[in-house]
Amino acid sequence: MQSNTATESAKTHLNIVIAPDSLKSTASAPDAARWLREGALAACAAAGITPEIQVVPMADGGEGTAACFAGQVVTLPTTDAIGRLTEASYVFDPSTTTAYIDIAAASGLPQVQDSLQPLQADTFGTGVLIADAQTRGATRIVLALGGSASTDGGTGILTALGAQPLDERGLPLRPGGGDLHRVASVDTAQLNIPAAAVEWVLLADVHATATGPTGTAATYGPQKGANREQVALLEGGIAQWCEVSGIDPQVPMLGAAGGVAIGIFWLSSLLHGSGEHVHLLPGAQVVAETLGLPERANKADLIITAEGGFNEQSLDGKVVGTVLDLAGPNTTVAVAAGSFHSPLPTTNTLKIELPQDEQVREQLLWAGRNAVEQYLQVSR
Repeated sequence: MQSNTATESAKTHLNIVIAPDSLKSTASAPDAARWLREGALAACAAAGITPEIQVVPMADGGEGTAACFAGQVVTLPTTDAIGRLTEASYVFDPSTTTAYIDIAAASGLPQVQDSLQPLQADTFGTGVLIADAQTRGATRIVLALGGSASTDGGTGILTALGAQPLDERGLPLRPGGGDLHRVASVDTAQLNIPAAAVEWVLLADVHATATGPTGTAATYGPQKGANREQVALLEGGIAQWCEVSGIDPQVPMLGAAGGVAIGIFWLSSLLHGSGEHVHLLPGAQVVAETLGLPERANKADLIITAEGGFNEQSLDGKVVGTVLDLAGPNTTVAVAAGSFHSPLPTTNTLKIELPQDEQVREQLLWAGRNAVEQYLQVSR
């Protein structure tokens, strides 16, 4: 009897942490967090519970990562992954001389979804942002790698910084990954040395290697519009670029963003004599630590997280997998997603499949309510 009373008493207060990723192009992480919170508050009020809710919008090194950091938002003209004029933004913190840049801002897949060009798509537009950040005083570039539309090994960024990849005849390669199988050297006569010499922090959202069955072309080429023959061509290009640059293609996370880290490692090693000024890190973990999520997650009764679709990649460096790893032993994690293509871990997890016939705000309000209601049912 005393045990039941104690349990009911404990349920009058609930410690909830809301830590969603963005839901592709339908909801930013801050919007998703706000709507999940509203739904959770409604469920708590209906149950007579006083909640403590902490909102921690998350990112994993993909779209929306730069916005997780403090600083000034800088917007400027650049080009998208297929060379069309566009505008893109990044975050610059003058106090730490650090710029936070999403590859997805200029070179992302959504911007070119209307015209996928897997062999020609490049990262030149991101290089424009990097060069601009350096002119404003940035000495450290935090580059979020997720969501790119290209498989160019970072050669578009190199070109924007004045390093031109060449074939064996000394002729410039065409933009994109389709010509990379012909790369033989890089002309650095026009290199923007101050921009190239910065400290690099590369935030990966996947563990993919550069080449092989788990490599960037094989795993992500089809998402970027590549057919089987094009995947093989891109695979060969990345392999050749690793050979020329002296980079081990089997390093985990090297395949993020179509192998951008290959070009950055080569560039930094050229100037500093080693790759010690490049730090390739798991994006979700870095963002979580920056926002203080580990301590909050360990103390929570319930964590509500969300993403567009849950699949086998969700546990491989993504936000949901990171949240599940950080949850305390007595913490329940509710995972909200538009679809589930893989099973959730069976311990202390709740599955919240978003209703498809509602607008995204209503979906997430419902998910917040449902997460609390399910938690209260299973914790009785």
